[in-house]
Amino acid sequence: MSPTDVVVVGAGPVGLFLAAELRTGGARVVVLERLTAPSGESRASVLHARTMEIFADRGFLPRLGELPAVGPGHFGGLRLDLTEADPDHPYAGQWECLQHHLETELETYAAGLGAQVRRGHTLTGLRETDAGVRVEVRGPDDATYALSARYVVGCDGEHSTVRSLGGFDFAGHDADKVMLRADVAGIEIGNRRLERFADGIATAYRRPDGTTRLMVHRFGEQPAGEPAFAQVADAWAAVTGEDIRHGEPRWLNRFGTVSRQVTEYRRGRLLLAGDAAHSQMPVGGQAVNLGLQDAAALGPRLARVVTGAAGPGLLDDYHAERHPVGSRTLANIQAQAHLLFGADEVTALRGVFGELLELGSARRHLARMISGLDAPQPPRPSLRPGPSHTHQPGRSTVDRLTDKTALVTGSSRGIGRATAIRLAREGALVAVHYTANEQAAAETVELIEKEGGSAFTVRAELGVPGDVHELFLGLERGLKERTGDTRLDILVNNAAVTSTGSAPEDLTPEEFDRSFAVNAKAPYFIVQRALGQMPSGGRIVNLTTGVTRTSVPDQVAYAMTKGAVEQLTFQLARILAPRGITINSVAPGITDNGGAIFDNPQAVEAMARFSAFNRVGEAGDVADVITFLTTDEARWITGAFIDATGGTLLG
Repeated sequence: MSPTDVVVVGAGPVGLFLAAELRTGGARVVVLERLTAPSGESRASVLHARTMEIFADRGFLPRLGELPAVGPGHFGGLRLDLTEADPDHPYAGQWECLQHHLETELETYAAGLGAQVRRGHTLTGLRETDAGVRVEVRGPDDATYALSARYVVGCDGEHSTVRSLGGFDFAGHDADKVMLRADVAGIEIGNRRLERFADGIATAYRRPDGTTRLMVHRFGEQPAGEPAFAQVADAWAAVTGEDIRHGEPRWLNRFGTVSRQVTEYRRGRLLLAGDAAHSQMPVGGQAVNLGLQDAAALGPRLARVVTGAAGPGLLDDYHAERHPVGSRTLANIQAQAHLLFGADEVTALRGVFGELLELGSARRHLARMISGLDAPQPPRPSLRPGPSHTHQPGRSTVDRLTDKTALVTGSSRGIGRATAIRLAREGALVAVHYTANEQAAAETVELIEKEGGSAFTVRAELGVPGDVHELFLGLERGLKERTGDTRLDILVNNAAVTSTGSAPEDLTPEEFDRSFAVNAKAPYFIVQRALGQMPSGGRIVNLTTGVTRTSVPDQVAYAMTKGAVEQLTFQLARILAPRGITINSVAPGITDNGGAIFDNPQAVEAMARFSAFNRVGEAGDVADVITFLTTDEARWITGAFIDATGGTLLG
């Protein structure tokens, strides 16, 4: 029984791209495909902005050559310019890429990375074991054999064998409306985009090679079974009045308003992606783009698990991220199907939708949804096979945060510096934020780099107008230069100003406002901004204080600001959990932050008495707690207040 890390079933675009993602992350991959050769068909022909962005990030996009822009898209047949999703996005809009061309290039790409693509090999059985999955296969000569894999992923389409054998629940409904589709040579008809007629809907698009891709839906009784060209020609004539019977059919197909989705994308060691996980009408190219984005979300995670860089729990993030995206996509497709296939009964509804699409905010909302830009950015694959085992002084032997990016505010000294160093030791690329002390921030970066880690500085004064914008301009520039994108996996809100020690009656309005601006307002809007570029599996840690749990009157303003941060954490936890993002508060006690008072032995001795351990905390004590909360091991902790006071609050 031949062993491998992952068996991918299905060599369509989704399966081949997943294989490439897995190989990039160092996983051994075998792809099983029942067809002995590519079909040459092009069910899908359009790539959207998020998919183009992912392909560009992986360096794959140039392999596809110059892809022509298709022009405006639609929502249920109503014109919708997809460039409005984000006019500044380099791939805004939609791009023509025929499926057979995409598959050819993806197969070459995956094989070049070391994936085994076995054509003419059909999955016949699955059985999970303690160590993995036993896969039964029938080869092209009808000989059978077995594979041993740690995981199996079904990318085998609407009628998925993996889904069936794995017992996945495929909830939803089958099609009740059908559209016939054909590629036809030798006909001369004008281009039209989902034009409505009295008896149905018709689309035609002439390709550069002279063939015409046409689609037709006839109101009333729906055709069954595989279409014949005579059936397509009859429907076309009935709807448009045009005769295409003299044409030469190159490809025939039918699709309908099916809408089904599995209730779980993972069952133990079995996972699903693409049409194996969700089946929908392929309107506007959303089906293939949704599946390719599934592969981008799953591949890096699964590679990290099988190479030992992360625990199996990381795979639960795949379902948490992609199931809501799939459900949302199926819902918008059902809405479009109603607008498209309804006859006179939807005339008024189409009129209302048309009026709504005159609003820029409505157009942008729908364009972002169709383009995939409203979904979390998928994780990037590791560019090395598995975790680093090269020991360097001070570094962990297994980097739990490899390929993660982190921002630690106020990390030029104290707890912030210690946290930045700890995160870098675990493999993260760290943005070291500072307000004024550039030299201290540079020293933090130097300490990280001496240990073999990666970091860069970002300057921004918090608590002033434009602070968050300035912070993220520097952050995004630094991330883009080093990783090629602006994804942020980890945010640690550490920066704060403490009270002056004044009695409550002596606190000035200016001091009060400054405390809230830096300690409460800035973290709120930093979190708000970060969520736009934080993927599933993201981690947010907010630094608070033990003073919120005990009375220290001369720190009342400071305690109030940190109490607000604790509420921010608690309230956001429920909202962020469906996205697979955790948010927690860590409360240090008396901690040596390098201040002058810690050079006074008598003062240190007095402060040590407050701790159950009879010592003053070190910055590293708190940094280790923060770092733990950013790892996969802490995936089940969110909305928590973590007492890191060294037992100060025990009484």
